[in-house]
Amino acid sequence: MNRRTRLWLVASGGAGLAALLVAACLDLPRFGGDRHPYGDRAVATSLARRTANTISSVNFDQRAFDTLGEMTILFAAVLGCVVLLRQTRDEHRARPAPEPVALPVRRYALAVLPVALLTGLYVIAHGQLSPGGGFQGGVVAATSLHLLYLGADYRALERIRPVGLYEVGDALAVSAYLVTGIAGLIGGTAFLANTLLPYGTFNTLSSGGTVPLLNAAVGMEVACAVVVLLARFLDQAVEIEEGEST
Repeated sequence: MNRRTRLWLVASGGAGLAALLVAACLDLPRFGGDRHPYGDRAVATSLARRTANTISSVNFDQRAFDTLGEMTILFAAVLGCVVLLRQTRDEHRARPAPEPVALPVRRYALAVLPVALLTGLYVIAHGQLSPGGGFQGGVVAATSLHLLYLGADYRALERIRPVGLYEVGDALAVSAYLVTGIAGLIGGTAFLANTLLPYGTFNTLSSGGTVPLLNAAVGMEVACAVVVLLARFLDQAVEIEEGEST
């Protein structure tokens, strides 16, 4: 395929996408209007299934299969980084020397770490009730651990961050999401259908059917994935050094 043909294909595809985008925008509801068919249905379904946070109802119930795709993308990104950033034969590990940390930074980091960790866990646990959920809480919980790197040193971070366990946790979280979906098929309904558990009492932790389970699985997957990603990049910056050529 020559260059002119490739440019023609790109231009044709771009023009087609632009035409579809314009057509979709022209058919959008008027700003401030009263026609919101998707929103009305999403809210009605969320209330019917006792899920106070409509966003979580959409993510983990009404379009839970799409969320599985998002999890898969993150899992694949982690797997790719683990493979690409692994220690090669011409590299070796050098124990990092502790760096001096300013006392105000040390105090602030060590004081905020438990608060940030609890905040992340709280956001995950209450994902079906209030704004946030597994994705947001997982990132907060994972990054909070790295305040120990800022407030102490890299070796202190390594003691609370066994990377192998987080890799296993990442895989188990994705598996838990899939198993929940398969359980729906075994129960005679659709994959990831919210029919396995009772919907419970509205606005309580046990409400929403399978929404809390899928939300927790996503929170665990995101937290473990972010820890593994940061660990691989930190290893390259702090520990792994190129070997001397012979």
